[in-house]
Amino acid sequence: MPRGRRSKAASLERSSFSTICRPMSLLLTLLTLLCVFGISVGQLLFKKAAMLLPPQPALTDWLFNGWLIVALALYGVTTLLWIWVLRSAPLHLAYPFMGLAFLLVPTMGWLFLGEPLHLQTFVGGALILAGIAVAGRAGA
Repeated sequence: MPRGRRSKAASLERSSFSTICRPMSLLLTLLTLLCVFGISVGQLLFKKAAMLLPPQPALTDWLFNGWLIVALALYGVTTLLWIWVLRSAPLHLAYPFMGLAFLLVPTMGWLFLGEPLHLQTFVGGALILAGIAVAGRAGA
């Protein structure tokens, strides 16, 4: 391999390693939390869309379901933001935050849809928060 390419490859390898080893910045952490919130709200919108569908939905029921259209748009925007976050954030630090959705979705379902909320949800949420803290310490 020519010298110029070898030094570029070594430089890329060093920068990738330093990206993996450094903790996430405040901005990346906030954007990651925004992604989690967007995915969680999207789940509520999907539920609202499902509640409007008749027992035997036709294609037009899907295509003209406003809740579904908004949910898909939100998921699209959130996915693009998530990809932007992953450009700089180490996956092993960013991805554990997605576990917060397992606490946010049932809580928002209770608040906005009147769904039941159980103690096990909060116990599981506490375990998820502990896992995020442990994973975050790995990058410190």
